[in-house]
Amino acid sequence: MNISDALTLSRLVGIPILMALLLLRFPGHDQAAAALFILFSLTDTLDVQLARPRSTVSDFGKFMDPLADKLFVLSVLIVLVQESLVPAWVVVVIFSRELMITILRSVGAGQGRVIAAAPLGKTKTVTQMSAVTLLILQRPYPVLVPFAELVVGVAVVFTVVSGLDYLWRFRYLIGPFDSSRVRVASGGAPEVTPARQLGDLLRGSGLTVAVAESSTGGMIGSLITDQPGSSDYFAGGVIAYSNAVKRDLLGVPESALNTVGAVSREVAEAMAEGVRRRLGTSLAVSVTGIAGPDADGSSKPVGLTFIAVASEAGTSSREFHFTGDRVSNRRQAATEALAMLLTAARLTTQTHVR
Repeated sequence: MNISDALTLSRLVGIPILMALLLLRFPGHDQAAAALFILFSLTDTLDVQLARPRSTVSDFGKFMDPLADKLFVLSVLIVLVQESLVPAWVVVVIFSRELMITILRSVGAGQGRVIAAAPLGKTKTVTQMSAVTLLILQRPYPVLVPFAELVVGVAVVFTVVSGLDYLWRFRYLIGPFDSSRVRVASGGAPEVTPARQLGDLLRGSGLTVAVAESSTGGMIGSLITDQPGSSDYFAGGVIAYSNAVKRDLLGVPESALNTVGAVSREVAEAMAEGVRRRLGTSLAVSVTGIAGPDADGSSKPVGLTFIAVASEAGTSSREFHFTGDRVSNRRQAATEALAMLLTAARLTTQTHVR
């Protein structure tokens, strides 16, 4: 528990106090409620200013900060509906959006992911808090009524837009990727994933596989080893995230790293050949790409990915341009890598049969 987390919890403590000020009748109770609402709202900005410069942003804070904002605003809005100061449909829209995001966060937590507040989400919170302040003050100051209605409309727009933004940013959580399972195709027939197909093909064939991963960070190896009996054909892999590992463990030429860069067709092919040679396998697949916008200031576009497969017949590679976020791009790369590896495995087994 740090200062930022304590400020977040203070907004929850302020909820019953605010509700009492809005429901009780004494001189200046609305003004006191508005002042207290503004004070507690400022703690949201203050805890961010304290947490980020000191690098004290915790998982508790990432989860509790947006939750406290939701409860803080919604509880006051419900009282304002009771006092006939705001239409009920406004609260329904806001509550529906918050419920949707809360469910999305729960799904993310179930997958081990904490969804922090997005920039539009923070803007939504600011507009909502501004609207609530004006709604409180319009009772003692009727001249504020048209301004309150205008700001409420803006808050509703940002509420809807930010909700759609969250759904788009974290759409992969709604349909999680898992190549270790059999999915059901649109026609109702079972669809076997590439990882399972690869396992069925290689198990007992005598062929072996290795992986060299950069942007996917071990995801391909994880999907392969999700399959029962994968120890029969999966030798292992190298997560070559740095250029030094690419060079020293996989034998990627220093000249290639310096001229065309780590994210290139030449490096992808050298990685596949290097891991196949080092682990002595029949097949090998490699991935190198720009998964997200924080890729060490690279000038290459986000989503650019090169995948290579090395086998006894030689080395082939493909260039991809994915358009999702960091997690989505990594998953797409893993899917394409398994598909390419499966194609190479089929050609290799046909050659061995002949």
